[in-house]
Amino acid sequence: MENFSHIPVMPREAIDALNIKPDGIYVDCTLGGGGHSSLICEKLESGKLFGIDRDGDAIAAANCRIKSKNFFPIRGNFHDLENIMDKHDVKNIDGILIDLGVSSHQIDTPERGFSFRYDGPLDMRMDSDAKTSAHAIVNNFSESDLKKIFFEYGEERFSKRIARAICKQREIAPIDTTLQLADIIDKAVPVKKQLHPAMRVFMALRIAVNDELAPLRDVLLTAVRLLSPGGRIAAVTFHSLEDRIVKKTFVKLASPCECPRDIPYCVCGKTPTVRIISHRPITPSPEELSLNSRAHSAKLRIAEKII
Repeated sequence: MENFSHIPVMPREAIDALNIKPDGIYVDCTLGGGGHSSLICEKLESGKLFGIDRDGDAIAAANCRIKSKNFFPIRGNFHDLENIMDKHDVKNIDGILIDLGVSSHQIDTPERGFSFRYDGPLDMRMDSDAKTSAHAIVNNFSESDLKKIFFEYGEERFSKRIARAICKQREIAPIDTTLQLADIIDKAVPVKKQLHPAMRVFMALRIAVNDELAPLRDVLLTAVRLLSPGGRIAAVTFHSLEDRIVKKTFVKLASPCECPRDIPYCVCGKTPTVRIISHRPITPSPEELSLNSRAHSAKLRIAEKII
């Protein structure tokens, strides 16, 4: 797919974070259009890069973009990282990159149904073979379940009103398109702000459709376990829920003790697994933000395996 469009966020910062060795083994868990992966391949000599993505369009685009004997694309879900690596006999990984953003191609392709700005089917599946779509959730989930999704994943203060409006509308006819849903949300929200009222709800639906948050902590733990000593993990997040999970997981892995505070000395025997490289998240430069407005909420956190 030569027309697959996606601008990688903080590309140089993310690649520098991995501290790439020419003979190292690296995994790009979220291949996208291959922007980050192409930069990693430039630094490899005898090393290997495995790029994972659940989106077949992304795999095709990366194959068109990256012509390197060091590059090995894999269609799959990085939530299943350990099994994927076992299947390809990949061990002793020197660096793992996880970019948790949605590709511009997905957002800007109306038939993928990710955006409230374009008219398209309610889909939002990153993996087109997946069973659950946004259409299924919007038209079949109970009002209480919709409210929970909008509030927990979108932090939407009017989640109850929006869920009720959706349920009333679908009693008349199914909600089939992105613009239909965006219009229902717009009418249900009493207070209009600068951001479109559908933004949080669409993000929440996307997270629910693709199960983006629930497995994230376990994936981070697995990724660190697969790293060689001195290997690094770099995670790019785009909203507070993701960033909170990454931050807390890194802090826990870097903590030397988990004993209750009222115990005068350590009895748990825990030793740190990682060293946090970026105690404060790295954010895009003003120059990058002027070129890519979708990078505004991005945060990069880095940890290095100790043992």
